[in-house]
Amino acid sequence: MEDYSQFIPKAHFERISIKNLVSNQEYQRNLSESHVKRTVANFDPYQINPVKVSRRGGINYVFNGQHTIEIIATVSGSRETPVWCMIYDDLDYQQEADIFANQQKYVKSLTPYEIFMANVEAGNDEQLIIKDLVESYGLFLSSTKISGGICAVSTLEYLHRKFGFHVLDRTLRLCIGTWEGDINSLTANILKGIAKLLVAYENELKDDIFKEKVGRCSIKELSRTAAERKAGSLGYAEAMLIVYNKKQRIQLRWSKLYKTKGEEQEEQDEKEYVLPKYEEASSIELLEC
Repeated sequence: MEDYSQFIPKAHFERISIKNLVSNQEYQRNLSESHVKRTVANFDPYQINPVKVSRRGGINYVFNGQHTIEIIATVSGSRETPVWCMIYDDLDYQQEADIFANQQKYVKSLTPYEIFMANVEAGNDEQLIIKDLVESYGLFLSSTKISGGICAVSTLEYLHRKFGFHVLDRTLRLCIGTWEGDINSLTANILKGIAKLLVAYENELKDDIFKEKVGRCSIKELSRTAAERKAGSLGYAEAMLIVYNKKQRIQLRWSKLYKTKGEEQEEQDEKEYVLPKYEEASSIELLEC
């Protein structure tokens, strides 16, 4: 019989009350109160992983799971609440610190696309609604940048949650109608830039004028103008507004673009959605509109 012990950690599982766990080791990161609050507000016991514990001298030292125990203590309202622990009896302090430092070294994170499609398989409403909307325009969701595909799935979720279905629908309709589904137009910055304009101007912004005038500019042209103005989607919103207003008798007022929310808060909102590199439009050498 073969010996597989070298592939299996020397550990066992116990349920231990949170009050009997110690989690203030020097190698650990500071507790994030915002992370705890956010997870408490969306608590799901099926998302809770076992806490990793090193038992030294009869004391249970947590070396992976300090946020988990604080979340459960907050949700339950008691530090008497037990949590499942994976207990190691043969570690010293330095080994704990080494495991903590390298625990994510070879872990492959899920991509936004993989998370999105898992939510679709789970039957979650938001992702199903977005998927159906995208497909209603003859497009599909994609993990890579290919013709007919939208890989900016994080952006679609962000716009849906922040502005609602109708703004997302109009954003896609305008983007597709303006550049006829050009693969380079279906990026995070352009979609967000269009949405900023729609939220700021609502019915003042005329879809037919937008498609006619902004559509005369290639994505490359808009990218250069955006890069010269501001970083991210606000630069694209400004670039599109310049083109839209050009030779218009009644122009959209610039002040309204910044009136809905301060730029700092907007940037903070967007930081909650970490976008893959392929969701961002790049600045390239271009010609003037």
